[in-house]
Amino acid sequence: MVRVEGLTMTYRVPVRAGGLGAALASVVRRRYRDVHAVREIGFDIGPGEVVGFIGPNGAGKTTTMKMLAGLLHPTAGHVDVLGYTPWQRRTPFLKQIALIRGSQPVGGSQELTVLDALDYQRLLYDVPRGDFTVSLAGLTDLLELDPLLDRQLRALSLGEKMRVGLALALLYRPRLLFLDEPTLGLDVSATATIRRFLAAHAEQTGATILLTSHYMADVQSLCRRLMLIDDGRIQYDGSLHELSARLSPFKLIRVHAPGADISFGDIVERSEGTWVLRVPREDVARVTAHLLSTVDVADLAVEEPALENVIDRVYREGVS
Repeated sequence: MVRVEGLTMTYRVPVRAGGLGAALASVVRRRYRDVHAVREIGFDIGPGEVVGFIGPNGAGKTTTMKMLAGLLHPTAGHVDVLGYTPWQRRTPFLKQIALIRGSQPVGGSQELTVLDALDYQRLLYDVPRGDFTVSLAGLTDLLELDPLLDRQLRALSLGEKMRVGLALALLYRPRLLFLDEPTLGLDVSATATIRRFLAAHAEQTGATILLTSHYMADVQSLCRRLMLIDDGRIQYDGSLHELSARLSPFKLIRVHAPGADISFGDIVERSEGTWVLRVPREDVARVTAHLLSTVDVADLAVEEPALENVIDRVYREGVS
């Protein structure tokens, strides 16, 4: 579905010192510097994969996604998406992809009603009327759009616009979705709705998805594979579990044992009969067996460390 080799994007931006004199001098002789947004990255994405693409602000995530969608022409490198060169913007290519940005989920005239916007999308993408009816019914049900269909786009909340934006993007059944911060700024309820819908859509249609998000819960709930980019370079490409195992040699054992007194091991949290122990991965089975045999345990769970903590360590220390 996607093959990227040596993809590079460098911006040439003007620079000058502060002050009126420097501003006047820059009119005559302008100086520039190169900003390396993406540096020779490469990866493949297969059919049906749901891949999390994460990194700190300015790491190159959105720039990469725009190049894959054909909105930017790279400085160097080769990209093949669905058999096309994206920035040639050929119609058959555009009809098979969708780029959805959380910061601007719905474009076009905001005076249109949701139903009119969907019908206009049908015309743009040559969706047969019968297919449109079937798709609209399914999307309306899954995204809870029925109360919104007669409302103008400008009157929708951000969460409602995100749901409508997804419906507009999926109406023509694209094979490849680029999702850039799809839950940005949404409340808990709207975020849960979007996550449930994306998980169901990926499972039912086999669509390939590349997702960027600063919310690790989005990535954890939707993606089996994670690509981490920092300073324009891919720092990690693999499973979430493997990344956690490599960077965090510990697991957490959460024990609920009212009335007990657990005084061994590395206790990282204690409250009202509940203890959380940090245990080396290789000792989890032994410690768990010891707890069950020596303490009256009401509940016990073995947990991975919080993904946010693992990713924060990657940003600070890199992947060794």
